[in-house]
Amino acid sequence: MHERVILLVGEETDDTVIGNAEEHLGTQYRLKAEVVTFSKFDRPVERVLYLLYLSDTEIRALFKSEAVAIMEAGILPNDLCPYAMRSYGIAHDLLEAIDDVMKAEEATTVDLLRCNGLPVIGNIVIGNVHGMNRVHDVYTGILQKTAAFFASFKALSFQHYTITTAKGNITSTAATGIMIFEHNVSGVSHNLLRENLSLHDGKLNALILAPGSVLTYLYYLFLSYFLNRLYIDRLPKSIGLIISSGLEISSPRPIEYLFDGIVANDTSLTLEVVKDGARIYLGRKITDVPADKVKEEKETIRVQGLPKGEMVTMLASEPVPFFPKADEEDFKELFVGLRQSAKVSSVYVILMILSTLLATTGLFQNSAPVIIGAMILAPLMAPIVSFSMGVVRGEKELLKESTTTFLVGIVTALAFSCLYAYLMPLNLLTDEMQSRLNPNLLDLMVAIISGVAGAYAHAKSEVAKSLAGVAIAVALVPPLSVVGIGIGWWDAEVLYGAFLLFMTNLAGITLSAALTFLLLGFAPVRRATKGIVLTAIFLAFVSVPLLFSFYQVVEQHRILTQLKTVEHLLLDGQPVTVRALSVDLSRDVPVVYIETRSAAMLGADQLQRLKEAIDKALERPVVVDVLSEIELQ
Repeated sequence: MHERVILLVGEETDDTVIGNAEEHLGTQYRLKAEVVTFSKFDRPVERVLYLLYLSDTEIRALFKSEAVAIMEAGILPNDLCPYAMRSYGIAHDLLEAIDDVMKAEEATTVDLLRCNGLPVIGNIVIGNVHGMNRVHDVYTGILQKTAAFFASFKALSFQHYTITTAKGNITSTAATGIMIFEHNVSGVSHNLLRENLSLHDGKLNALILAPGSVLTYLYYLFLSYFLNRLYIDRLPKSIGLIISSGLEISSPRPIEYLFDGIVANDTSLTLEVVKDGARIYLGRKITDVPADKVKEEKETIRVQGLPKGEMVTMLASEPVPFFPKADEEDFKELFVGLRQSAKVSSVYVILMILSTLLATTGLFQNSAPVIIGAMILAPLMAPIVSFSMGVVRGEKELLKESTTTFLVGIVTALAFSCLYAYLMPLNLLTDEMQSRLNPNLLDLMVAIISGVAGAYAHAKSEVAKSLAGVAIAVALVPPLSVVGIGIGWWDAEVLYGAFLLFMTNLAGITLSAALTFLLLGFAPVRRATKGIVLTAIFLAFVSVPLLFSFYQVVEQHRILTQLKTVEHLLLDGQPVTVRALSVDLSRDVPVVYIETRSAAMLGADQLQRLKEAIDKALERPVVVDVLSEIELQ
């Protein structure tokens, strides 16, 4: 039990408020409070409860003294101490705040954060953390959030920082801002981290915002302003985390920062945590981790996703790139692999021969499983992806090697499939062959998506196992085998259709893979522009016949849909069921293939009325090819 209660008040304190506090203490707790003006206060003594009706500035001045460690303090709410109220969860109502203090069993021992020797009640914000430190309930409406989103977007700029932890670990990076705090702060957006950071673990927490591109930054802003999803164990790569007992932060330029909302400027910052530096009665709005449950943790340094090396210089001195830029260390292994894939080898040639023979056999056998096996076996995807990297980086040597390897694969496939077809005594166009003779925009879409997947799988080693699925999706060798069959049969129609499909796959994969590498930061936009433009022109040229083919598919679908209106007819009292089979639009007048089912053979007059019904349904004259079936009862 406290022997005395002292109301420690500021110079310009409202006497009415203090009177209310004194009255509440007297009536509810039978305690008489002594009122002491802060300027006349000397030093705290033990077994005395101090109720602080002070501003943030006065509380910081009080916390400068080491003697504050023995002081049991409760903070009373007022407009001049917003940081203290948020930091320690103090109720906004004066009498509620007093009740929280009086009903608590004891004060909580808390750590104190110091910056250049001065106590920090809330946080330190270096630069601009763009919404991470906002009061959580400020932006309540979608219009307010949107306005804040774009306002933050305008303020994107980087500064080079060198951060040294208490144990000597050094991080050199470029960041838009750094926010440092000792524990969770009630009502502030980094409370979205969800975890309860202890008030007595002897550690500070530094969140380093460093989006390496405009796209990465937009993603962070979306998380911060709209989704409110920031978790300390699952921070986006654009945010680094350091947990330590102290930090030294320096920069080639003066460091502008906010010290509990006060603008400051220094050449360097020294931050340290004074363990068990004060004893505070916490409010009901803050959740504390009990001291006996706090785990002694080592320093935490998660800065793998932050800029480093030459990227730091670029971000600190040039406009932020729209796309992310990968560091040389990040894609060194990728380049080695792609250069290896671009070279002709005996293994490559043997796999091309085997996959071609397997695909051609499957085409003649009309077996989809066999053809899928050939797709998995085929090594053609690797040099195409290498070629795409050559396109996006403009590397002539990589382009030359991958082109040579790719052409060797094409010639091998054509030679063996042509010879296979020439020697095969069968000259029958199977369904599997037919399906590769009329490519359209949907086939181009498959190639584009597969190119993205192929490039991404090569760039990310953890998803490389998906390359087999990519090979199945894009199917490079089967159309080449059909081209070889067309040559072996000397059939121009087969040769043209299959070759168009192959070129569609090649153009779609190359362009989409190149764009994927660009988006992943493996080349600057300026260097990639020429290669991507040339590839896009080639793709546009290939797309012209695909557009016509796709139009035919759409038109066929429309006609088949319209034919559903004549599925059931009554011809001369005889019920007739009509089923549309297919539509041929290659002639001047479309040919509609149908199947009829009736109890008796249809006569000429009935067939004529059937055609008239079909012409009327389609609103155009067509040729009708009828396959009749008699249903015997």
